[in-house]
Amino acid sequence: MKETATRRVTGQIKWFDPVKGFGFIVADEGGPDILLHANVLRNFGQSSVAEAAIVEIILQDTDRGVQATEVLSISPPAMGSTSTLADFENIAPEDIENHPLTPARVKWFDKNKGFGFANVFGRSEDVFVHIEVLRCSGLSELQPGEAVAMRVMDGQRGKMAMQICAWETVLQ
Repeated sequence: MKETATRRVTGQIKWFDPVKGFGFIVADEGGPDILLHANVLRNFGQSSVAEAAIVEIILQDTDRGVQATEVLSISPPAMGSTSTLADFENIAPEDIENHPLTPARVKWFDKNKGFGFANVFGRSEDVFVHIEVLRCSGLSELQPGEAVAMRVMDGQRGKMAMQICAWETVLQ
């Protein structure tokens, strides 16, 4: 087996499929696509990542190619690649950041429908989660029962998530 040192790189998610359990990253420095396995992403606290999200990873060359061994950070795709929801048109990004992150659990999410619901821990009311909020948060989908952190607001039709983060964000 080929042993090589690890190194830190930044790149962009080319694609990631949680059903297949992997995806690929294109490094800013060029070179071959980097395999991102679902287990490596889960170790970071996420089950998915949006296309075009910026990631900082530790990678290693292996006999099977270049692979990510650790995710250090994920930043959402550039703003031009996502649309804004009507509920957020008059809200500045810094105002969203001023809302507290609250722990929540995903009730269900359907990527094909483009939405789902979650519940803030200790509360029974549903919080609407739109797929554009996921994309702006650097995610592509959520799994039922997944623990997340959310910034929640009262929207036009009830409680809705403004931002979704990895569960570990609340613990920091």
